[in-house]
Amino acid sequence: MSFYYRVRAATKVSLIHLLCSLVVVGLIASLVFLIWYPYPYGLLSGGLSLFAILITADLICGPVLTLILFNPKKPRREIITDIALVTVIQLLALGYGIHTVYQARPLFLVHEIDRFNVVGKPEYQGHEVEPSLAALPEQMRPGWFRRPIVVGIREPKDPTERQTVMFDSLQGGRDYSQRPEFYIPYDRDYRNKVLAKAKPLRKFLTHYPGFMGEASNIAKQTGISVDECLFLPVHHRQDWIVVLDQSAKIIGFLPGDGFIAM
Repeated sequence: MSFYYRVRAATKVSLIHLLCSLVVVGLIASLVFLIWYPYPYGLLSGGLSLFAILITADLICGPVLTLILFNPKKPRREIITDIALVTVIQLLALGYGIHTVYQARPLFLVHEIDRFNVVGKPEYQGHEVEPSLAALPEQMRPGWFRRPIVVGIREPKDPTERQTVMFDSLQGGRDYSQRPEFYIPYDRDYRNKVLAKAKPLRKFLTHYPGFMGEASNIAKQTGISVDECLFLPVHHRQDWIVVLDQSAKIIGFLPGDGFIAM
């Protein structure tokens, strides 16, 4: 059997492997970018680049190993063993990638005074928060197939609780948005707090006139004008704002530093 024939056969099997891998990755990408990192969380949380790096490595790993190992001259049993080993290696790498992306995913969009904070597991700084999360109302608990949940923050119960959080945050510890025991529903009553700090979207657009088209589309989809829209900054790895209607309902997102327009 010629070297050319061996390479052609290995290439064919490797391409089939790549096609199957793409189907699996496509299904996983649907979960990641429709549920765990819906727009724009994949951008402002860095999830898009993280997922791209891990998945690209996994897509290269499997088909390349198949291309190297596959040889039609090998006994059938040896070919099956090779394919099984490659599949196990690829699945382990894929499992690690999914776990990494899952652990870093945003769990909550938390309103705190004059901003929204994107909070995922890393923001809890290694503290055991599972009991606090489990104590939340069912509609506020994160899960495998739940998007980031918008929540508000309750007032401290007493001066002691207030001082505990203040001193901890001043020393680099957790602030209110990183403490699930303070989360409350982002309902109609709570939104009055948001409206008290929200600013007209026009004020933001004076600094970012290039986003006027996107802002108009967001407003149009909600049936209001840009002049009726409000905004608050989003605090995370990237500069974004949330666009709000007159009831403080979140109707969209725009990139840009909202704090310069506050």
